[in-house]
Amino acid sequence: MSSAAMRNFIERTWSQSVLPELVEYVRIPNKSPAFDPQWHLNGHMEHAISRFAAWARAQPLGNATVEIQRLENRTPLLLIEIPGDSDDCVLLYGHLDKQPEMNGWREGLGPWEPVIEEERLYGRGAADDGYAMFACLTAIAALRAESIPHARCVIVIEACEESGSSDLPAYLEKIGERIGHPTLVIGLDSGCGNYRQLWCTTSLRGLIGGVLKVEILTEGVHSGSSGIVPDSFRLVRQLLSRIEDEKSGQVLLPELYTEIPPERIREASAAAAVLGNSIAEEFPFVPGASPVDQDLAELILNRDWRPALAVLGADGLPPVEHAGNVLRPFTALKLSIRIPPKVDPKAAALTVKRILESDPPYGARVSFTGDWGAAGWNAPPLAPWLERSLDAASREWFGEPPGFMGVGGTIPFMSMLGERFPEAQFFITGVLGPHANAHGPNEFLHLPTARRITGCVAKVIADHFQRK
Repeated sequence: MSSAAMRNFIERTWSQSVLPELVEYVRIPNKSPAFDPQWHLNGHMEHAISRFAAWARAQPLGNATVEIQRLENRTPLLLIEIPGDSDDCVLLYGHLDKQPEMNGWREGLGPWEPVIEEERLYGRGAADDGYAMFACLTAIAALRAESIPHARCVIVIEACEESGSSDLPAYLEKIGERIGHPTLVIGLDSGCGNYRQLWCTTSLRGLIGGVLKVEILTEGVHSGSSGIVPDSFRLVRQLLSRIEDEKSGQVLLPELYTEIPPERIREASAAAAVLGNSIAEEFPFVPGASPVDQDLAELILNRDWRPALAVLGADGLPPVEHAGNVLRPFTALKLSIRIPPKVDPKAAALTVKRILESDPPYGARVSFTGDWGAAGWNAPPLAPWLERSLDAASREWFGEPPGFMGVGGTIPFMSMLGERFPEAQFFITGVLGPHANAHGPNEFLHLPTARRITGCVAKVIADHFQRK
């Protein structure tokens, strides 16, 4: 493989073709169905996937097929098949749906306004992970330009990942025979510990969520009645204390834990040694604030292998400027609970529901309505050829050996594929490094890392064909 030729091809394609297309992609408010129930009528998802398909068809990929797959009442899916030099299969994955706007973008930036500053493309969705399809196709095109053989490649770009990939199982049933039995899965929807080396994701947490609602009155009453009528927010606090220690943040339900494999503990220690204080410093803490622990390896294990509760939203609480002296009739909170790999999300959700709804305080009406969930994933051991390939790719494109670490987020597709293809090898990586802030304000794509990951994908696909 000619490193100089490959690098020139990838750099040129990114600057002349990929980046301009990603800029236009950022402008499209194609929010995931969970955040835009009228997505089909609004047309933003159709706009985005049509642009992706048009760009894919324009690439120098010979007799590749590019299809927009559709199922009734489901988001579309982009399926790209690129014939190879063997019947073996590499499956590559990404998504094009986005999280909602979120407040707090700094002046001059916005979710749908692309801005390039210091090799960073700001705006919603380019890093999480609209860049994935462009990186995959550019990597394969670079191999073809150098006449480097590769296996048949199948690229799947879904449009429902940020809503828990609820549409994906139906599509896997539809296109399963066309995918076949891949021996290598590449996913680009993950994170990186820094921008200096290739980071390989070794595990992903699962996710359960729902709405906890506490109703104590049929209508609001004067707050002078406090002392007789319990405040619904206090009752919510009381219920949350059943599942979380509010001082430490520790989840109190044993059913939501699993034993952490020894190799993942070793990886966390190694990653902590490489990343140092940047593990905590990457977050925009207010002055004087600190993370939940001072042990850096424990912070990584907390994020990757332990359950954690977050409150995402609330109903029944008026804005501060409109809040009168009223005891409100109810409080509702949207809860998100990250769960470790190997924990069954359905069983975990039922446990949380049972604990929250049993023995309601003061006889209040309490309900926990789960609306989404996904299993976590733990990567299989690396085959020797892939371990060597990842090391060579990172050294060639980044100048340093690769890092290995779990990620606290969820990619439902990975657990689905892990169950469906238990013999496959997995190369999961991404560009979401320090301050990239996926899902939040000021999200950005670190362009040099995206280009380098493109090169690493090309290297791994080439080595996969030559493996023994």
